[in-house]
Amino acid sequence: MAPSLSGISVVVPAYNSELSLPELARRLQVVLREAAQKYELILVDDGSRDHTWDVICGLVESNDWIRGVHLMRNYGQHNAVLCGIRLARYDVTVTMDDDLQHLPEEIPKLIERLQPNVDVVYGTPAQEQHGLWRDVATQVTKFALQSAMGAKIARKAGAFRIFRTQLRDAFAAYDGPYVSVDVLLTWATTRFDAVAVRHEPRRLGVSNYTFRKLVVHALNMLTGFSTWPLQLASLIGFVFTVFGIAALLFVVIRFLIQGGSVPGFSFLASIIAIFAGAQLFSLGIIGEYLARMHARSMQHPTYAVREVAEQRGRSKQVASELQPAGREATKP
Repeated sequence: MAPSLSGISVVVPAYNSELSLPELARRLQVVLREAAQKYELILVDDGSRDHTWDVICGLVESNDWIRGVHLMRNYGQHNAVLCGIRLARYDVTVTMDDDLQHLPEEIPKLIERLQPNVDVVYGTPAQEQHGLWRDVATQVTKFALQSAMGAKIARKAGAFRIFRTQLRDAFAAYDGPYVSVDVLLTWATTRFDAVAVRHEPRRLGVSNYTFRKLVVHALNMLTGFSTWPLQLASLIGFVFTVFGIAALLFVVIRFLIQGGSVPGFSFLASIIAIFAGAQLFSLGIIGEYLARMHARSMQHPTYAVREVAEQRGRSKQVASELQPAGREATKP
């Protein structure tokens, strides 16, 4: 079968994945050779603590279609993916995890679904292969993602996706410390689709995503890419204002009818506690937004590159390719 695409770039964020990368590269080459005339694999080492970068360098030395990027420290999966997306050479980009739970053999399904009227296709697991708490945290994250994206497809979003590389132009200038690739893609298009794919259990290593990390990521998406929490704070303020007015009317009417005040310390203490809790909750939401504004004002980088590995001697150009539009690369 002749290749259906002129070129395809695969971006894989790698963290403590020295065991899985060789097999991932081998299986990807088999698939990409049939799917596209030209192809590449971009491995972004997100500050691994094992020998992942050494493995990446070894793969680059023996495969001219593989490129490696070594980040200064661990910035997070989405930050690493954004770094790889900015390096993609070809018209179509695929992103996937490094643990072989996303099967390279399922990429043709995504390609087939990428029709002229579709810009992004998600590979949605037919059945998740995670534990209970990981599944709960994933649902919390998808709820936050749906709020941030404002699209129904958010419930089917995930790290296994294919999209037209030109979409990155819409977020070329983005350089904030909090990144959600799915939200950034909505800045460029509303033409999303999804297809069911197989999702294998993890066979090598352990998952780097914990319940806490997923919940923190969900909160970052809500407060970093959505005004929904602020709207919730306003709604809470309105509801409790109405409740306070109703309580005041109750006290006044009771005084006029029965000629006495409402007895009991418990009633008064409950009202004060409710209002104080609502105020502190709203202040907490506002504080989260202020914290993110503070982080942006400090110009925390999305990522910083320590080293680039590739065969073709393009390292001098890579520094400028990885920078957001309008920001010059720092000279060594």
